[in-house]
Amino acid sequence: IAVAQKLLICGLSLLFHMTITKTLPVEYNIDDNFRATASWPVRFFYLYVSLMAARPKYYFAWTLADAINNAAGFGFRGYDKNGVTHWDLISNLRIQQIEFSTSFKMFLDNWNIQTALWLKRVCYERATFSPTIQTFILSAIWHGVYPGYYLTFLTGVLMTLAARAIRNNIRHYFVESPAVKLCYDIITWMATQVAISYTVVPFVLLSVKPSFTFYSSCYFCLHIASILVLLVFPLKRTQSKKHESIQPVWSKKLEEEENLLQKNSYSTTNNSFSQQQEITCRYQALKQ
Repeated sequence: IAVAQKLLICGLSLLFHMTITKTLPVEYNIDDNFRATASWPVRFFYLYVSLMAARPKYYFAWTLADAINNAAGFGFRGYDKNGVTHWDLISNLRIQQIEFSTSFKMFLDNWNIQTALWLKRVCYERATFSPTIQTFILSAIWHGVYPGYYLTFLTGVLMTLAARAIRNNIRHYFVESPAVKLCYDIITWMATQVAISYTVVPFVLLSVKPSFTFYSSCYFCLHIASILVLLVFPLKRTQSKKHESIQPVWSKKLEEEENLLQKNSYSTTNNSFSQQQEITCRYQALKQ
């Protein structure tokens, strides 16, 4: 069933890419006539729909790979409380969470999941300073040499830090009332989708000139807004504390493992001694 469902998603993604995507080219965002005549709301709306239309090709490729893995017996995560099987252990994306992300982090956590986990393990959790910046730079290098990749990931650093600062400083004011939280979620969904689209334009355009044409036509508005957010809102240093505590945690784990080994060694020696005593007693009883 999991394979059939994923193949259906592949078919729909491919159909969408072959039809709708071609009518909404990302390059139209830098068209001179469009930039000159379209209003800001229209431009940002087209920015969102054109980048959304660019995603199905990734949905197709990653979901097809996931379906092949499942058909080969890989990716089984287990059963839920209702006994339903889950075959998403090595899935690379979660489409619903991507399209309805209400934060930059939520989007990134559900996009190219396995690569993100690898980057987290090899870079983010090991970095002793600026883990977010180091991880984005490594991700850009991993993707390749096109300048657009580096523009996207450098912009992504600003967006991620600004989004984190906003979330840490104001979100708790909007979670008490369900109605207020719903409004907050709608606003953050819109902001996230626009921010993601704005960030990844160079990733699609690849070259420096068209990328700067797009950003300059927007007056680098979200870059400036992100910098202002970081100046106004304090960025909580939770990650620094986490990284400072890594060494003690590892030391504690090593100490626990060493104690366990010593305990096992003692138990093994004690058991051997007890067995030897029992054999001696039986031998003496037989002699008598």
